Amino acid sequence: MTGMGLRRTGKWGQDLLHRREDVRQANFLELFVDLVLVFALSGVVNRVVRDITADEALVRIRSLGYLLVLALPLIWLWITTAHITSWFDPRRRRIQWMVLASAFGLLVMSSSLPAAFTGRAWAFVLPYVLLRVVRPLVLIPALRGHALRDLYVRSVVWSGMSGTIWLAGVFVSGGARAAAWGLAITVDLVAAQLRWPLPGMRRPPVSAWAMDSGHHLPERYQQLLLIALGESVLAAGITFTDQRLDLATWTALVVAFLSTVLLWRIYFYRSGQVLAEAVTASGDRLAAGRATGVAHLVMVVGIVAIAVGFEIALKYPGGRPEPSWLGVILGGPALFLYGRIRLERVVFDRLSRRRVVAIVALAVVALPLAFAPPLAASVVAAVVLLGVALADARHAAGRPAEEPSPAH
Repeated sequence: MTGMGLRRTGKWGQDLLHRREDVRQANFLELFVDLVLVFALSGVVNRVVRDITADEALVRIRSLGYLLVLALPLIWLWITTAHITSWFDPRRRRIQWMVLASAFGLLVMSSSLPAAFTGRAWAFVLPYVLLRVVRPLVLIPALRGHALRDLYVRSVVWSGMSGTIWLAGVFVSGGARAAAWGLAITVDLVAAQLRWPLPGMRRPPVSAWAMDSGHHLPERYQQLLLIALGESVLAAGITFTDQRLDLATWTALVVAFLSTVLLWRIYFYRSGQVLAEAVTASGDRLAAGRATGVAHLVMVVGIVAIAVGFEIALKYPGGRPEPSWLGVILGGPALFLYGRIRLERVVFDRLSRRRVVAIVALAVVALPLAFAPPLAASVVAAVVLLGVALADARHAAGRPAEEPSPAH
């Protein structure tokens, strides 16, 4: 599939699509987008923490939906930008301008997060919709004869349809807006999974998740995880500076830091470490790309929820038990582990039983922890993650480093 249709593209298309072997790592503009994403995820955490710690129970429960509605469009925009720089040569000026526009769009969306459900809905929706529609339109003329052309045409149609839902959400408020935007991002993600189907048109042999480069996009996904982990450290550190220094807050900070280290360890051992090699060896890059993208999307959302839990444990270590607080403190690690299970399937074509057991353990302890303060739940979640990391280390002890064995 790599390079499919290049001989039939025009000169401009060849110039944009051609990727020499040395274009394997993220360039400086792509790393600039990463910096903006850190700000964006931090804004999501702050916005959710504001509501999840409110006095009204309905507002606290609703904040869990806000986490998804606000985080998913930002992450999906980052992922689609990474796919553009994976398929197209990021050294070309037109692609660089597109990356800069994407970074600015993320910045505008992020700045609107505190008032996204009140007075700044347009600032959140317009950059997202415009980038989703305009970027493919700019690239389509360069794709004559290439399988990506049909894919991008389909994406424009579907982005326009979902865009109407996004825009409709601007004209309502509160829960209705969150519901409309939730439907819109669901349409975006599901349609991308199905390769943006259109009546009477055969599905193209590539997808929104396809990997043209065996190294560039896997490495971008690794960087996405590091961005999310970095944001969780940032959230914990900033919150800690405003708290009274006592045993409880110090314990919460130590638990937050150790939990982040454990998440890093669990991700990179060993699937995250050899992801690029697994993608290169995969017999079906389309399926591998789809599964890898979904896995990282789920893991990043889980990490954002974990960061919200860090802030709660730091601010209210001995506070009252709250279902929504327990939802992010335990649900975040469970989401992360589920995404990591999907990644294990991509890299080694197997079910990670250790992570399944950990998810079950988080579900089992949820009932007794419903009567415990947030710090206790954070400690238990960290212990579960530690158990996974120790089980991984025991599995690897005395054995040579495991090589990827993806499905063929």
